[in-house]
Amino acid sequence: MSKRNLIASAVVGALALGSSAVVSADTLNDLHLEESKIHVAAANSQEKINNLYEQSQELFAEYRAVVDETENLKVYNDYVATLVADQQRSVDSLQRQIDGIEGVKRGVVPLMFRMIDSLEKFIDLDIPINLEERKDRVERLRDIMGNSNVTTSEQFRQVIEAYQIENQYGRGIRSYKGTIDVKGTDITVDFFNLGRTALIALSLDQKNAWVWDNDARAWQVLGDEYLSSVVTAVRMANKLVPADLIKLPIKAAE
Repeated sequence: MSKRNLIASAVVGALALGSSAVVSADTLNDLHLEESKIHVAAANSQEKINNLYEQSQELFAEYRAVVDETENLKVYNDYVATLVADQQRSVDSLQRQIDGIEGVKRGVVPLMFRMIDSLEKFIDLDIPINLEERKDRVERLRDIMGNSNVTTSEQFRQVIEAYQIENQYGRGIRSYKGTIDVKGTDITVDFFNLGRTALIALSLDQKNAWVWDNDARAWQVLGDEYLSSVVTAVRMANKLVPADLIKLPIKAAE
């Protein structure tokens, strides 16, 4: 081959190699560019995945909180249901009691009337301690029994209270002022009662004394031998002198 041909071949080969190198460099650049795009896309995808994970964790935490609250509400609702059931039992019990009140009243009201009648008879037969006060109390009881504004429970309370007061008359000693009828004349006296054992009247001038005879239902004149003792008894009851032994006309029990 001639030198010219060799040179030409060399030039052509060099051009070919240069063209091949240019093509290879462009391909690599494209590859690097695509790889960069892939990395960017991967980073974006990872960021989205991270965001979704965080959101899923928040939703899971919210879900657990809702589940816990639901469980607490269920326990509380069961507790409230128990309270409601207990309250309903109480309401049912009260309703049964209310329903039975009328029946109780039908039994109690006649009983109270009988108690008032018995109390009145007892006062008439008893020694006349505070007689007017006791008779007035019975009349008040009859008045409240006819008063629609007074409840049955209050009526019963006052009847029982009257019995308690009557019971107190049989204990201790008392002195109070009043009047007695002596042969048609009202005389103001100091009464002295030793329970229901004795009821004695002393004139205000302390010169005369009488004792109540419950069998005769009348006042009997006391002898002078009892007069000083009766004076002392009245003073003792009024707490003017200390308690001491005294001589009184006590009727023996049969």
